[in-house]
Amino acid sequence: MKLIDTHLHLIYRGQAGYGWTSGVPALASGDFTIQDARAGYGGRVAGTIHMEAGVDDADYQTEARFIAGMIRDGDLLGQIASCRPETDAGFAAWLEQADALGVVGYRRILHAVPDDLSLSETFQTNIRRIGAAGRPFDMCFAARQLPLALMLARACPDVTFVLDHCGVPDIAGGGLDPWRADMAALATCPNVTVKLSGITAYAGGAQGIDPYIDHVLATFGPARMVWGSDWPVVRLGSDLPGWLDITLAVLARLGADEQAQIGHRNAERIWGVRLG
Repeated sequence: MKLIDTHLHLIYRGQAGYGWTSGVPALASGDFTIQDARAGYGGRVAGTIHMEAGVDDADYQTEARFIAGMIRDGDLLGQIASCRPETDAGFAAWLEQADALGVVGYRRILHAVPDDLSLSETFQTNIRRIGAAGRPFDMCFAARQLPLALMLARACPDVTFVLDHCGVPDIAGGGLDPWRADMAALATCPNVTVKLSGITAYAGGAQGIDPYIDHVLATFGPARMVWGSDWPVVRLGSDLPGWLDITLAVLARLGADEQAQIGHRNAERIWGVRLG
């Protein structure tokens, strides 16, 4: 079974700043390197796309340029880079650098900014520019913000969106509702794919996650799902080997074609990457 990790964070503190980690003891110090990730993979992941790691505003382009070197060296298939669609200043120039930096998609973390940011005309116009450039946009909203994700997806119907972390459900708090209805509404948008990632961190481990995975499978289906490790944030829940065990157990319930869709084919289609 081939897996493409579409959500690996690498943290090299000598290259860029990650201020958010100071409030997370398990992530607050030290580097999280590609070698560390490979050790956690244990040979079970065939290829990796780097996901911007919540880099400090001043360093988001610096991070992407550093990661580009790892792509050129063959360590990564590509990167989902940070961007700032809420401002026009420098936005077009940043998109123009995509090919040279191995950028296959973009993300702006939206649970850490005002709710109305994604509703502005400037933001949505620039998201459409990402789509016109042939690249998808990862949506990172908190569960309470899923109606905003729906509005963004509907406002930009020609853009491919990937919803990170199954919509960040509050599993530890028993937050099936209204998450369940909000996810079903998002699933009616054909331009939205969901990422099976991150959820053990919101459960504090592997307990209680089955109803959430089952609902995502039922509403989006394997044809609109991809997989991601969310390493090293996954250390807050099951850690990487444990999440891989859970993933493979979930996929084992599906047919071979469905396994391949979630495991690697959808990622190849959405981000234009290919396993060697």
